[in-house]
Amino acid sequence: MTVLRLRPDPGTRHLADGRVLLGGSPYKVIRLSETAARLVSRWFDGEPVSDTPAHRKLAARLVRAGIAHPAYETAALSSQDVTAVVPVRDHAETLTTLLSALGELATVIVVDDGSRVPVTAATLRHASPRGPAAARNSGWRLATTELVAFVDADVIPEPGWLQPLLVHFEDPDVAAVAPRVRSTSGPSTLDRYEQSRSSLDLGGAAAPVRPGSRVSYVPSAALVIRTSALCDLGGFDERMRFGEDVDLVWRLNSSGRLVRYEPASVVNHAPRSRWSAWARQRFHYGTSAAPLALRHGKAVAPVKVSMWSAMSWAAMAGGQPLIGAGVAVTTAALLPRKLGKVGVPANESLRLALLGHLGAGRLLADAVTRSWSPISVPVLATTRRGRLLLAAAFGRHAWDWYRERPPVGLPQWVAARILDDAAYGAGVWWGAIRHRTVIPLMPDLADWPGRDGVDTGGVGERSA
Repeated sequence: MTVLRLRPDPGTRHLADGRVLLGGSPYKVIRLSETAARLVSRWFDGEPVSDTPAHRKLAARLVRAGIAHPAYETAALSSQDVTAVVPVRDHAETLTTLLSALGELATVIVVDDGSRVPVTAATLRHASPRGPAAARNSGWRLATTELVAFVDADVIPEPGWLQPLLVHFEDPDVAAVAPRVRSTSGPSTLDRYEQSRSSLDLGGAAAPVRPGSRVSYVPSAALVIRTSALCDLGGFDERMRFGEDVDLVWRLNSSGRLVRYEPASVVNHAPRSRWSAWARQRFHYGTSAAPLALRHGKAVAPVKVSMWSAMSWAAMAGGQPLIGAGVAVTTAALLPRKLGKVGVPANESLRLALLGHLGAGRLLADAVTRSWSPISVPVLATTRRGRLLLAAAFGRHAWDWYRERPPVGLPQWVAARILDDAAYGAGVWWGAIRHRTVIPLMPDLADWPGRDGVDTGGVGERSA
C-alpha cells in the first residue's frame, strides 16, 4: 500500500489531551482511547499511517468525518489511465487551448452536442442538442481507461492539475475527485465579482463532498471519476437539464462511495460576459432544486437548523427578544449535559451552542433573501419590523465585503449579491411550480448537534 499521511482539518479542535476531537462537516465529536489519541497525535505530526487494518480503519473514519484529510505520497494511476470527455455546443472558442492542456491524457473525446456549425475537432456528434448530461454520457461510454475526466469546453486546467486528483484514488472507496474551479480575471465589475463569488468556486479548503456539509456538491465543469462507478450508476440522468452533476455526486454518496474536493488542483473557468446571461445562469441553477428534491428529499432543504434555533430566531423576529433569548439560553444550558458524557468541557459545549445559534441566524437570513425571497422579501417589506429584518439580512453582505475585501466596491458588491440571490430564488420557485412540489422550499429542522454529531464508538486499545 502507498504511504498515507493525515493532515488535520484547520477547523479540528483537540480536547482532553487529544482523546476528544471536534470538527468536520457536519460537525462531529469523536472520542478516542488513550492509545488511539497518541496514535492520531503522531499522525498529525507527520508520521505515516501504517498498513495495520485497525490503523487504516481509524484513519478512514477521521477522513470520512472531515476531521482529517489524506495525503498520499504517490499515485499508482497516471495520466495514461484517464480519458477526457469534453462536451461542447456552439461556443468552441477555447477548445484548441483546452485540447493542448489535455495533451498528456490517454484519450480526449470531444462530443459536439448539436452545434449549429459542426465542431471539426469532435470525436462524435449529436445531430440535435440533447443536453450536457447526454453529451457526457455519450463520451464516457467510449472510454476504456480506469478514470474519466469531465472537462467543459470553457475550462482551462492549470499545469499539474491532474496529479493532486489522482493520488486520492489510492483509496478504493473514492469514486470521484473535483478540483477548484476559479474564474478567469477580467476588467469588468462582473469579472471581479465572479473572482470572489463564483458559484463554481468552492474555496481553498479540502473537504469530503456530501449533502449537508460545507462542500455539499461539486460541478462537472471539471470532475475526475472512476469509469466503474459511472457504469454502476448509469452515468448522468439525461432527464435533468441542470443539476445533473449534483444528482450524480449525491447518488455516489448514497451508494457508499466517497467524493472529495481537492483545491490543490486548479482549473480556470470563463464567467458569463453579460449581467443578463449571468442572472439567467443563476436562475437556471435554481430551477434544479425541484428535480433534485424529488430525487434526494431534504438534501435540497434551503436551510437546516435545529428546531430550537428556529424558534429562538422566530421569536426575536416577531418582536419577542426575551422569549427568543430564553429559548437560546435554555437549550444552550442543556448541551453540556449531553456532550459532557463524551468528555467535552462545559465551556466548550456552551461555545458550540452559541456558535450554533448564531450560525442558524445566518442560515435563516440566507434562506429569507435567497430561496424564499420571491415571497419573503415582498411580505417583509410591507411592515416596519420586516424592513428592519431585511436591512439586517442584507447587511450581512456588507459584513462579508468588509471581511473578505473583494476587488469590487461595496455598493456594487451588495447589489450583485442581492441580484445573485434573487435570480436563484426565482429559479427555485419556478422549478417548484413546474414540478408541483414544495420540497425545495421546506426547511429541515434537525436536532443540533444531532445524534449523528457525536461519535462515541471510540477506538479501544486493542484495536489501535
